[in-house]
Amino acid sequence: MPQSRRQFLGNAAALGIAAGSRSAHAQGAPRTHADVIVVGAGLAGLTAARELARKGKSVIVLEARDRVGGRTLAQATQSGEMLDVGGQWIGPGQDRMLALVNEFGLRTYQQPHAGTKILKIEGKLRTYEGDIPALPLLAKLDLARMFSQLDKFAKTIPLDAPYAAERAQAWDNVTLETWKRQYLRTSKAQALLDIVAQSVFGAEAGDISFLFFLYYLRSGGSLEKLIGITGGAQETRVHGGTQQISDRLAAQLGDGLRLNSPVRAIRHGGDGVKVIADSGEYNGAYTIVAVPPFLAGRIAYDPSLPALRSQLTQRMPMGSIIKCIMVYDKPFWRGDGFSGEIASDDGPLCAAFDDTPEGSAEGSLIGFIAGDAARAWTEKSPAERRDAILKQFVECYGDRAAQPKEYIEKNWLEEEWSGGCYEAYMGPGVMTSYGKALRAPVGRIHWAGTETSDEWCGYMDGAVRSGERAADEVLARLT
Repeated sequence: MPQSRRQFLGNAAALGIAAGSRSAHAQGAPRTHADVIVVGAGLAGLTAARELARKGKSVIVLEARDRVGGRTLAQATQSGEMLDVGGQWIGPGQDRMLALVNEFGLRTYQQPHAGTKILKIEGKLRTYEGDIPALPLLAKLDLARMFSQLDKFAKTIPLDAPYAAERAQAWDNVTLETWKRQYLRTSKAQALLDIVAQSVFGAEAGDISFLFFLYYLRSGGSLEKLIGITGGAQETRVHGGTQQISDRLAAQLGDGLRLNSPVRAIRHGGDGVKVIADSGEYNGAYTIVAVPPFLAGRIAYDPSLPALRSQLTQRMPMGSIIKCIMVYDKPFWRGDGFSGEIASDDGPLCAAFDDTPEGSAEGSLIGFIAGDAARAWTEKSPAERRDAILKQFVECYGDRAAQPKEYIEKNWLEEEWSGGCYEAYMGPGVMTSYGKALRAPVGRIHWAGTETSDEWCGYMDGAVRSGERAADEVLARLT
């Protein structure tokens, strides 16, 4: 019988999975000293901790929540199916996540994709097959030009220093919205780019620096990869949800994990660091702060952070996402030839997908309320959001969509220790003025988190890569 997350963690603790470690009970009082104190038990922090422990360094990880996983989270349906309400998909090129999936023996399956897709823009509902939306010829030509031009521009962005790109200043002075209006000639192509901004960033085109947008494309390979399913970032799912990866990483820490431990202050100097959390004070040689930039900015530092780093944390807001799932007796839309995919400029969902786990008798549709829509709908009740989404699904799939057996949602805007999803983004002027402070260590403080990754920034794979980088930085100083 498959283990639940709770059973796995309990068994792992009982067996003492972490090599060379003993339980806190066996050691007496919990440890408060370690070579490195890691702040945050998402994929970035847990990866950093594991890399350090593998090299023989002692680590304590402090997590504000009562769980690990950060922006990954699985929730059970009434029938026991585990569905992702946080980070969900893995795609080709996301080698770190794929390696962890293989290491932990987790089963994967392909995101359901076959069938007719639905696009609603400018008040008209269209259906189409394949990957090219059903649009008038001029709009299709406009989109083709857009893909080509954006990828051409993105290839000029140096991943390790996007602020140093030849046209960085000009591109950072404008938003994606400004570029869209100047370059795209058809309103339908403009509407689709708006949906891309909402779906990928949880933000509006007017929120995002054009330079940051290009950097993001470069980090993930191309716009086509970022929004694609087959061959793209939404290709693969994990049976039981991606939070299992964090659970297994955490189980390897032994007594090194402290939950319910929000960090309030970090004192740092020539002789080490003192990290002050609700659960106590922890001393180490170095600290890795592996939380989103705005959360890192809420910590009190003594001495204070350099001006550029402090100002940066004030200028990287989180995306606005409410992730919504309708669970049905069966995936009825498949019988009607539909893929479950929807893109819409009318909302409340900007995008939806077939969320049915492989082998499940139930069917589920997952959708995203994003950007301005999320900021508006967060003021409504869950019941009001449910009713509006049902109306949208009925418009697309008929009356059978009006009879779900369960509604699940995760409003990431209300998540205290995330502040939003999927990632933090930069508005105009931020990258060129403050970007160099994003990854630069401050004395004995190092930074991790998906936002700091130069590959797959904003994705789970980027979080893992950032943890590896931060661990390598600290290891170089400890040896």
